[in-house]
Amino acid sequence: MASVEHPIDLDHLGEAGQRLTRTVDGLQGHDWGADSLLPGWTRAHVVAHLALNGEALGNVLHGAIDHAQVPMYASQESRDTDIETLSQAEAPVLRERLLGSLTTFADAVGSVPAEVWGGRFERTPGGPTFPLDAVPLMRVREIEIHHADLGLDYTADDWPPAFAEVVVGSMVRRLEPTEAFRVTPLDSQRTWDVGPAGDDAPVVTGPVAHLAWWLTGRTPSEQVSSSRGDLPPIGAW
Repeated sequence: MASVEHPIDLDHLGEAGQRLTRTVDGLQGHDWGADSLLPGWTRAHVVAHLALNGEALGNVLHGAIDHAQVPMYASQESRDTDIETLSQAEAPVLRERLLGSLTTFADAVGSVPAEVWGGRFERTPGGPTFPLDAVPLMRVREIEIHHADLGLDYTADDWPPAFAEVVVGSMVRRLEPTEAFRVTPLDSQRTWDVGPAGDDAPVVTGPVAHLAWWLTGRTPSEQVSSSRGDLPPIGAW
């Protein structure tokens, strides 16, 4: 099978999964029901989402291998219901579903023929389509960001710098700001414009990982600042 170029190092996918697994293995009974950093979600909800997301994206890839377009979720409602249901499962069940999703997704990525990566898939039936070759990045982004959302020792500071740059790049493309601004990390040579930012546009600075975290809609750290004072408003991811 010909090699396929992905926008993220596939070794990172395995390493991110291993780091997540170590964190989940360290959860004790009361830890599962504790609040995560996501409003309304416990840590069990986050792990349930990560398991179901891996299964969903794996199904998308297996469908593509069989020349069938398989949406990630039957509907937004079913996706939300499945997360809620699985989050109530016993800890060993949640852990096994997560581990299984990490393995089956990695196997699916390795099984996709080069010519298939040019296809597209739906998140829900009849909804917008996305390129199949973005799936590995989508998955590693879910793992890394939601790992930090568990609110434990793993934070955005632990992300590889190259990954943080990828997150910034992907997040700025989705924003529709009321005012254009420029993102200039203190520890990267990259600069991104959000909207048609001219030389007089506000400049948001900070460590690249902290900027990435903020651009996903999370609470910014004190190291993220704007040349105009208040940070530009952005929506949730």
